[in-house]
Amino acid sequence: MKKSDVYTKTGDAGQTSLVGGKRVAKTDARLEAYGTADELNSCIGMLREMVDDERDRDFLLGVQHRLFALGAYLATDRTMTGVQPSCLVSRDALEAMEREIDAIDEALPLLRAFVIPGGCRASAWCNVCRTVCRRMERAMLRLDDAATLDAVQTAYVNRLSDYLFVLSRKLNVAEGVNEIFWDKSCD
Repeated sequence: MKKSDVYTKTGDAGQTSLVGGKRVAKTDARLEAYGTADELNSCIGMLREMVDDERDRDFLLGVQHRLFALGAYLATDRTMTGVQPSCLVSRDALEAMEREIDAIDEALPLLRAFVIPGGCRASAWCNVCRTVCRRMERAMLRLDDAATLDAVQTAYVNRLSDYLFVLSRKLNVAEGVNEIFWDKSCD
């Protein structure tokens, strides 16, 4: 059996195929959305390597699996083919994310000011993930203008950025690193 080719040469002219076979420009809003999902997944993979808590690592791995599925959902042209159920983030997963946010936030000090990204390395990287997640959400919302997306999918990405924010705070607390609060004077 021949090993699959890593390169196909079919995208050399700036076009690629969606799930369903339709060819589109690599600058298409759909590619921006699922490309950002891929970028976020890679960033979270790096974050997982910086996190010591096994429960957090496991939760992040679950997020990575869902982002991979979400990327497939975003890559599917629903005018050409149906979406595989395995490519949809479930309402249960969304609610599990909300419970995880609540559990982490409950154990954190009350927030009284805007937090500047930083602190320990894992917390700083968590904020990189959060900002990529926000960009993914914006890309999905732009795509939603042309191809209506399932509301649970966009809600999951919105909650994921919230999760990454509270996780960044948790990581600083766990490392005994003081959070950096915005100095409103800007002097």
